[in-house]
Amino acid sequence: MLRKVKIVPSLLASNLLRMEDDVRACERAGADVLHVDVMDGHFVPPITFGPAFVQKLKGITAMPLDVHLMVTNPDHQVEQFAEAGADWISVHAEVAPHLHRTLARIKSHGCKAGVVLNPVTPLEHAFEAAGESDFILLMSVNPGYGGQSFIPSFLTRCERLRSWLDANGHSNVQIEVDGGIKIDNARQAVDAGASILVSGSGLFVGDLGVNIEEMKRVVA
Repeated sequence: MLRKVKIVPSLLASNLLRMEDDVRACERAGADVLHVDVMDGHFVPPITFGPAFVQKLKGITAMPLDVHLMVTNPDHQVEQFAEAGADWISVHAEVAPHLHRTLARIKSHGCKAGVVLNPVTPLEHAFEAAGESDFILLMSVNPGYGGQSFIPSFLTRCERLRSWLDANGHSNVQIEVDGGIKIDNARQAVDAGASILVSGSGLFVGDLGVNIEEMKRVVA
């Protein structure tokens, strides 16, 4: 199946004091979705964005908002972020003991639902939840901090997951990758089966518009 590759700037790497300028630059360069990393200081050490931030974003852009919940109790957060304007919401399998129920809750609010796996979490968690997922986010770094280096074992994991999804009636489920994605490795991620590329410092360091356009070119 031919899948359009989506370029998804991660706002964690943006200039928070000039957020609207960065959002406008993403729009002009043709980015597809905006990625919002929500961290609670417990599942991962930092604390980042909340529902109020998502609500403000929704007020300045029509781009879809991809909210990645790096939180210990995602069930307590889903409704708040959905009501704030999230279009996609993903939760970590490591902290969602009733994953099917959580994914159903996300969808009940009209959002796309995703499962996130850390770099060493077995792919079987994704296999079991694929029927309820719109996308599966494979972390290519350990979550919590921007600017980390890409973990090469992601490529093999991504190939295995894509192969399993296609062989088991889940070709519609897309694979998202987050962590260390830059212009020079974006093509490798796509060739391994990813079709949603989240990039923070890989896009925001330097000229944002030029970087988005170049990443689009190399994965076309």
